[in-house]
Amino acid sequence: MPTRVALYTRVSTEDQAKEGFSLDAQLERLRYYAKAQGWAVAGEYVDEGHSGRTTKRPQYTRMMAEMPAWDTLLVLKMDRIHRNSRNFMAMMDELRRSGKEFASVTESLDTSTAMGRFVMDIIQRIAQLESDQIGERTFVGMEQKAKQGGGSLGKPAPYGYRYEGGRLQPVQEQAAVVVELFTGYAAGAGKQELADRLNRRGVPSPRGKRWGRQQMDLILANPTYVGALGWEGQLQVGTHDAVVDQVVYDQVQRRLAGASPARRLYRLAPNSPQA
Repeated sequence: MPTRVALYTRVSTEDQAKEGFSLDAQLERLRYYAKAQGWAVAGEYVDEGHSGRTTKRPQYTRMMAEMPAWDTLLVLKMDRIHRNSRNFMAMMDELRRSGKEFASVTESLDTSTAMGRFVMDIIQRIAQLESDQIGERTFVGMEQKAKQGGGSLGKPAPYGYRYEGGRLQPVQEQAAVVVELFTGYAAGAGKQELADRLNRRGVPSPRGKRWGRQQMDLILANPTYVGALGWEGQLQVGTHDAVVDQVVYDQVQRRLAGASPARRLYRLAPNSPQA
């Protein structure tokens, strides 16, 4: 009986812009490789637009759940399956416990030998180092942008706003809810009390569900509502229209700080208009 092989392919949003990382090209090469080895393809699993740093990918999850249906997991390159060495080694442990093998077309590695496992571990750690360095450079760049008041910091629009032409613009109905929450909390109402008020009126939460304390925390501590954008303690002001009065916002922050002294406080960027 021929070896049953699971073909796994992945591209992240960034990979889609790079030459040589198309899903069709990956699948074609995997199919040819499996055919050359005399393996039978038991399943094809394709994750599009998902990062290799997390295991929370729908097709990856399905493939691991269907492990009894295949004998070997085949990828084009190791970083197509994981970019985190801890996640990779956890997967390898799970494969070994289930009597499964792992194969990579590009690296030509054989997990059935000690040397193959050693080389695979070294390659995966190098791939993670490269990924971590990219993340560090991105963080430093965003931090510098925040210090210089450089506009959007890459965060999604919060509840009450939407992006228009790269700039945050208030969404009137949602902004009215935000104002209600800030004024209510500043006046002494509790977070759950505010959430219950909205739920009784059938006002959908930012995720379209019921309101809870978590949504209250995210909104009440967000400097976006006074026209500022925060990044790791930096605060650039005057980037967009405010929907909450500064006095009310400050009252809310003092109450939040009293309830949780360890809460992060933002500082103004050095060259911001209010610094």
